[in-house]
Amino acid sequence: MPRKKTLKGRMSGRKIREVAFYAGECCLEKKASEIVVLDLKKVVDVTDYFVIAQGFTDIHVRAVSQHLQEKLEEKYDLKPWHVEGFENGRWVLIDYVDFVVHVFQPETRQFYQLERLWADAGRFEIEDRTPEGKPAEF
Repeated sequence: MPRKKTLKGRMSGRKIREVAFYAGECCLEKKASEIVVLDLKKVVDVTDYFVIAQGFTDIHVRAVSQHLQEKLEEKYDLKPWHVEGFENGRWVLIDYVDFVVHVFQPETRQFYQLERLWADAGRFEIEDRTPEGKPAEF
C-alpha cells in the first residue's frame, strides 16, 4: 500500500511559495534553463506548485537535482519526501509534498509537456539575473 502524504500543510502558503521559487533559483545556479513555476493551488489538491527546469545531459540533470536538494536542506532543513529518476537522469522528480520539482532533459520535457497539461495553472518564469545583479521579476 502506498504511503499517504501526511506532510501537506506543514508550511504556510507564503512559505511554500518562497521555497518553491528558491528551488527555481537553485536550478538556475547550476545553469538549468527554461525554469518555470506553476501555481497549482486552484487546479489540484495534491500539491501547490510544480517547479520545472531543464538540463542538457543526464549528468547535468543529476547535478541540478543534487544541488537543489543540498541547498533546500541547508537553508530550510527540508528533505524530499520522494525522489525518482535520479539514476537515469532524463527526468528527475523531487517531491517535497507541498511542491514538486521536475528536472528534465529537453526531449523528455517536450514529450511530456507538463506546462501544456497544467495550462490552467498560474505560470511564472525564473530567468537569469539582470546585468545589475538584481533578480528577475516574478
